Amino acid sequence: MRSATPKVLHTLGGRSMLGHALATARALEPERVAVVVRHERERVAAHVLEVDPGALLVDQDDVPGTGRAVQVAMTALDGAAQAAAAQGEHDRAADGAAADSVLDGAVVVVAGDVPLLDAGTLTELLAAHAADANAVTVLTTDVAEPTGYGRILREPGTGDVLGIVEEKDADDEQRAITEINTSVYVFDARVLRAALARLGRDNAQGEVYLTDVLAIARADGGHVRALRTDDALSVEGVNDRVQLAVLRAELNRRLLDDWMRAGVTVVDPATTWVDVDVELARDVTLLQNTQLHGATTVGEGATVGPDTTLTDVEIGPGATVVRTHGSLAVIREGATVGPFAYLRPGTDLGAGGKIGTFVETKNAQIGTGSKIPHLSYVGDATIGEYSNIGAASVTVNYDGVSKHRTVIGSHARTGSDNMFVAPVVVGDGAYTGAGTVVRRDVPPGALAVSAGSQRNIEGWVVRSRGGTPAAEAAARARGTQDIGGLSPQARAERERAAAAGERVAPLPELPGQPQRLAEGATTTDEGTTR
Repeated sequence: MRSATPKVLHTLGGRSMLGHALATARALEPERVAVVVRHERERVAAHVLEVDPGALLVDQDDVPGTGRAVQVAMTALDGAAQAAAAQGEHDRAADGAAADSVLDGAVVVVAGDVPLLDAGTLTELLAAHAADANAVTVLTTDVAEPTGYGRILREPGTGDVLGIVEEKDADDEQRAITEINTSVYVFDARVLRAALARLGRDNAQGEVYLTDVLAIARADGGHVRALRTDDALSVEGVNDRVQLAVLRAELNRRLLDDWMRAGVTVVDPATTWVDVDVELARDVTLLQNTQLHGATTVGEGATVGPDTTLTDVEIGPGATVVRTHGSLAVIREGATVGPFAYLRPGTDLGAGGKIGTFVETKNAQIGTGSKIPHLSYVGDATIGEYSNIGAASVTVNYDGVSKHRTVIGSHARTGSDNMFVAPVVVGDGAYTGAGTVVRRDVPPGALAVSAGSQRNIEGWVVRSRGGTPAAEAAARARGTQDIGGLSPQARAERERAAAAGERVAPLPELPGQPQRLAEGATTTDEGTTR
């Protein structure tokens, strides 16, 4: 794989290859599951404990080969059987022969890098094994290019399996065989135990081959037979990223086929990706460029997409999610989200609610029918029912050390460009004015405003931006080309103040403003004169 990640931990469909193998094994409801680890054993073992804590972990030693892996697994499984028997005798307070208790019955062996193998195929393999009372039953398939695989050697006439020859040990005639070993077997436990004790390493790779068990079992008089599957991709192993990409696409195709046959509309399967643990209800519509990951669930009649990526998100019936990125969020029945929304973990949008364009939410509970339509950030907040949050609003939740919570009640109406400096509470039915910075609690039904009175500086554009289109438009609108740019009201106020002997405040000096004319000066085309 040319990767720092162990091969079996590479993912497809939201699950590692090893996770797929474990899920398939568990679907058989076995008495025990054992996982043999060797390469990158610590990382692989940690992953096994995460996805299947009940699995028995077995550490392979430095002896290479699949046969050695099964040898150590059988030793561990026999030990577990003896421990269970001993515990049972202890519980019954009776003496017994727990030390003689070993694993019995069918032993299924699968590889950790065959992710598309399904429980139905394994069930058929087990049924064939039991029906024919086989010592060994191997799953095989035919491929056009068998290079690298072990070849199945069959007995002429009966079709029974004589053995399996590995690529490096095969002659030219054997390499021409297209029926290959899939590394999926069912063994009789007693046959397997006896054969494993006789395995050697006399082969081109110096490994202990599990495939040698078949020839030993046959030599001992057991029936060794094969079940052939026509679905070659379901038993294909992964040895590089090209093969992984092929199987990832095939798994997604199969998942989408199943969902469409179950009543889900997938507008463009080529650009829609759904993980194996995603759940979709009837009449869900998935539009193009939609990716649903993890444990995402979508309720009946909901529409998701286009251009949407959701991970572990719960979507209620009839909801609509458009051009949105979200994770660990809940979108309840009939709610709408997007376009261009970002739902971070802890978002819970109530039924019929709205999170609109360019809105980001995090750890926010938004009540039934409440709306955050556009250009806002709502984090660490609780909003009641049927409230409306004005555009460009922000819950200021972080003081540089700790996060604080904003609470906005039901039926509240907050103005645009509001800052809610947490911790703060806005009561039910309260209003806030545009541009308000809310630093103190707002009582129910109150109006909160924080901006000062508006101040207009008359004539500023004509004085400070003379000659510009804006100045000319302003002059035309005022009906005067007075260089002073003062309105009749302003001029009258200045004249009244001068007549009363009051000090007249100078006009404000602003950057770029032309030099003010001295008192009594006049202008000509040639310049300023007195």
